[in-house]
Amino acid sequence: MDVLKKVPVREQDPKVRATNFEEVCLGYNEEEAMEEATRCIQCKNPKCVVGCPVSINIPGFIQKVVEGNHEEAAKIIAESSALPAVCGRVCPQESQCEGVCIRGIKGEPVSIGKLERFVADWSRENGFVPAAPETTNGKKVAVIGSGPAGLTCAGDLAKMGYEVTIFEALHEPGGVLTYGIPEFRLPKETVVKTEIDNVRKLGVKIETNVIIGKSVTIDELFEEEGFQAVFIGSGAGLPMFMGIPGENANGVFSANEYLTRSNLMKAFRSDYDTPIAAGNKVAVVGGGNVAMDAARTALRLGATVYVVYRRSEAELPARVEEVHHAKEEGIIFNLLSNPVEILTDEKGWVNGMKCVKMELGEPDASGRRRPVEIEGSEFVLDVDTVIMSLGTSPNPLISNTTKGLDINKRKCIIADDSNGQTSREGVFAGGDAVSGAATVILAMEAGRAGAKGIDEYLSNKN
Repeated sequence: MDVLKKVPVREQDPKVRATNFEEVCLGYNEEEAMEEATRCIQCKNPKCVVGCPVSINIPGFIQKVVEGNHEEAAKIIAESSALPAVCGRVCPQESQCEGVCIRGIKGEPVSIGKLERFVADWSRENGFVPAAPETTNGKKVAVIGSGPAGLTCAGDLAKMGYEVTIFEALHEPGGVLTYGIPEFRLPKETVVKTEIDNVRKLGVKIETNVIIGKSVTIDELFEEEGFQAVFIGSGAGLPMFMGIPGENANGVFSANEYLTRSNLMKAFRSDYDTPIAAGNKVAVVGGGNVAMDAARTALRLGATVYVVYRRSEAELPARVEEVHHAKEEGIIFNLLSNPVEILTDEKGWVNGMKCVKMELGEPDASGRRRPVEIEGSEFVLDVDTVIMSLGTSPNPLISNTTKGLDINKRKCIIADDSNGQTSREGVFAGGDAVSGAATVILAMEAGRAGAKGIDEYLSNKN
């Protein structure tokens, strides 16, 4: 065994997986996981724990994997994370725990994410469920949204003894885990539903089809339903567009709509009566993880797919692994290109996209080099469908219907990072509703902070 290199992870062949929605990465088996776990040198000052937004005791659980005590490894992870099978699959470990792993200084870091996934999958396959509290304290807390922030906050509060109810606007819980991330990256039946059920087993109630601000307001939750604190983890589901001519044409989607139709409404399955105009030649505008998800979904629905991004590959915000997988599967990257108009036919359907070539100039406020248009570089991309993946912002419904809740100019709720406290007493918030679109693990970190803040608030109140 070469201790400088990770144990390789098995994956579906690119040509095969490009035609199906089954999971791309097959993960470690027990032998592979135990071998990879021996690469951890059990640092006295483990930087990986500091690099993890939810502070999992990484050396602790890895040592239990070395010993073959996977149940104890699962218990250690459960102290910090309610969604280990999710995080093991979609967290950007390369820029967090693995990014600061000491083993990575002279070789490759320990494959922490794949080991977390192994433990979580072992738990599911062997029926291990984290223990629920024996008694409750009688205090009621409402959580708005059943995505990673809401599930994490609810799970932590339930472990502390609170009576928690999650209110979810859609008909299926999970938030972005259910509607945003494709099946081939995050299986819904085996992974997402199991982890949601584990949160339920802690005593958390989940009510679906409840739109806070329409079905019931936050004020009513306090005044009529008897809740003593509220956590807003409603995410950022309002898509952004470029404002270019032709954006209202038939065949133009937001990535949110395209992915929701596929993931939540099962448009990719022939036995579901929820089709989507998938397109034969699809342009995905944007370079983040959501753009990669939309592009790889369109590919699996039978399209030739172009990713159009105005900066170079070095500036792509998507995970390196996702870009690598997209290229392997045959997605074409049109980098340093920017759309200026969506062309239409006489019936109003997309009939090409006019773009211009870009070059990188001086750095902008984000520190990245600003893309500058090259004069006379216009070209037309032959496409019949355009998917805009330019980011999202929070839906203003909750802030517009809640007294005393401050928001910033991006329509995000203003909340204290350390405890989630908002300008309204008893109302806490975290995740994309506060930060704007970000990662699953950062939403979980905010959910944990919110749970801690609510516990301190209610403990001091009585």
